[in-house]
Amino acid sequence: MALQILIIEDEPAIAETLIYACNEAGIIATHCVLGHQGVAAVREKVFDFVILDVGLPDMTGFEVCKQIRASSNIPILFLTARNHEIDRVVGLEIGADDYVTKPFSPREVVARINAILRRANQSLSKNQTSSETNAFQLDETACRVQYRSHYLELTRYEYLLLKTLILQPKRVYSRDQLMDIVWAQAENTLERTVDAHIKTVRAKLKAINKLYALDAASEVIVTHRGMGYSLQA
Repeated sequence: MALQILIIEDEPAIAETLIYACNEAGIIATHCVLGHQGVAAVREKVFDFVILDVGLPDMTGFEVCKQIRASSNIPILFLTARNHEIDRVVGLEIGADDYVTKPFSPREVVARINAILRRANQSLSKNQTSSETNAFQLDETACRVQYRSHYLELTRYEYLLLKTLILQPKRVYSRDQLMDIVWAQAENTLERTVDAHIKTVRAKLKAINKLYALDAASEVIVTHRGMGYSLQA
C-alpha cells in the first residue's frame, strides 16, 4: 500500500516540487495551504507522515504541530526558511521528528521521510500490540489498524474507539468510559454517538470477514446489555 503524506505548505512552487518528488517515489501526497486545514485533515483521515512549513499564513507550524500532537503520534518533518538553532530546538522539543531548512533537495526530503518511517517501524515491531487471535494489528505511530492484514479506513473517532478496545481485549467498557476516553475533547457529544460509531466500525470489520467467507453475523465487538462493549479476543 502506497504511503499517504500530508504536505502543509503555503508556497505553491515548493508544494508542487514536493508533490512531484513524492509521486516519483510512489508516495501519495495531499496538499493543504493553511495550518487549520492541515489539523482538520489529520483528524479526518489517516496519513503516514506530515511535511509541515513553519511559516504559514494563519498560524505557525509550531502551533500546528502542537495541535496535531494532541491527538496523533504521526511523524512530522518541519520545513523552514529560518536557520536559527533555537527554531530547530523548539520544533524538535514540541514533537517534530526532523527539520529541513530551505532551500532543500526534494529527494533528500523523501529520503528523510523513508528513514524516519523505518525507525518508527522498527520501534513498532518491538511494541506492536495485537489481539489474542492476532487478527488485529495496531500501529499507533501512524494511527492505523490492520484487521486480517487489511488496513481499515477509519475516521479519527473510529480509530480511537477501536484502539481503546484493542488495547484491552475482553474488557467491558461502559458508554460513559468510552466517552471519557475517545471523546474527551469533543463538546456537546451525546452518549448515542458511541453506539453510532460502534455500528460503523462493526460494518467495516464484517466487510473484511466476508472476504474470507467468515460468518458475517458473528460480532467482533460484543454488546453487553446494560454494561457496554468489549472486543472479542
